[in-house]
Amino acid sequence: MSADPVPLRRRAAAEAVGTALLVAVVVGSGIQATELSKDVGIQLLANCLATVFGLGVLIAVFGPVSGAHFNPAVTLAAWLAGRRSGDGPSLREAAAYLPAQIGGAITGSLLANAMFGRTVLAFSAHDRSAPHLWLGELVATAGLLLVAFGLNRAGRANLAPAVVAAFIGAAYWFTSSTSFANPAVTIGRAFTDSFAGIAPASVPAFIAAQLLGAGAGLGLLTLVFGPSARRAAEPSTRRAADPSARRAADPSAPIAAAPAAR
Repeated sequence: MSADPVPLRRRAAAEAVGTALLVAVVVGSGIQATELSKDVGIQLLANCLATVFGLGVLIAVFGPVSGAHFNPAVTLAAWLAGRRSGDGPSLREAAAYLPAQIGGAITGSLLANAMFGRTVLAFSAHDRSAPHLWLGELVATAGLLLVAFGLNRAGRANLAPAVVAAFIGAAYWFTSSTSFANPAVTIGRAFTDSFAGIAPASVPAFIAAQLLGAGAGLGLLTLVFGPSARRAAEPSTRRAADPSARRAADPSAPIAAAPAAR
């Protein structure tokens, strides 16, 4: 990973606080929606809009500090992709992010419960165990990875707050699972017996589907954008640095050649 002046402890703290606020938005808006309306469609719309606005703000605020992953699937995918391209988080950084995200998600759920006068620690009874829901999670997570990483590849990372939030808002409606797309958020939402909750027994299958979706997202990223710029540049860079390789490719090339312009 490129040098970052922000110490790892502050980046991990940003991931914890950001994930806590994200889950507080998701759970709190779900509780508020059910208290204000009995129409399930309106409840979902209110929950969706709050999540879209909250996520966009959180990415804009915490992105410059930690990258605003708020999601173990994103962190693990970035680490895996970075092992090949050399520009992802290190294993040490990923190991710091994951518990921060999960701890933050649980904290956010408990905080939302407390803000609305609910039992602070109450596990969800909302069963979400069905193959079509797992497929929805796979699709939502793959799409999230493709959008978030694709913006980076396209040189449009500055659009992430709006575009990533917009994708999650759309996925609320076009996926059967309403797009959790996040292992930490899934765990956190098991700690609230409310509209946004998920029964603890349903959590492992959701996380498995999300991790499979993350892998699919990385595959789609390579399919659409090709290998990362750094990986694609490595062979030509080595050829330029190796006089014998240059001469094998072009016998007329001089042994000592000027470096290529960057």
